[in-house]
Amino acid sequence: MNKADISSAQNVTLGLAPNPQLTASDSPNPNQHAIALSYASGDYAPKVVAKGRGLIAEQIIARAKQHGIFVHESKDLVALLMQVDIDDHIPPALYQAIAEILAWLYRLEENKADEEDVII
Repeated sequence: MNKADISSAQNVTLGLAPNPQLTASDSPNPNQHAIALSYASGDYAPKVVAKGRGLIAEQIIARAKQHGIFVHESKDLVALLMQVDIDDHIPPALYQAIAEILAWLYRLEENKADEEDVII
């Protein structure tokens, strides 16, 4: 996944982690988990594009932050999504929870774009 994929208007990428508040001085946390979801125009549901534990999870979180991707903190949702294989779509039971997060992100980005369009 490259920056063009991440920032494309037709592709939304979302990171999920139980504790995304990491700093460079933190040592790797073996209990850290992270999931990256992608939802492209035409997909029937978001799919898992990356997942990991420990150092891999921390790298997923760091890369998301590096590319300006929102990282949502949800221990329970991450635990459920860790059961989904990479490149598989999320299960229907999680549609509502993910849809609410994505709808919130769309509103947040729309408001940000509106603020950038204001000329003073």
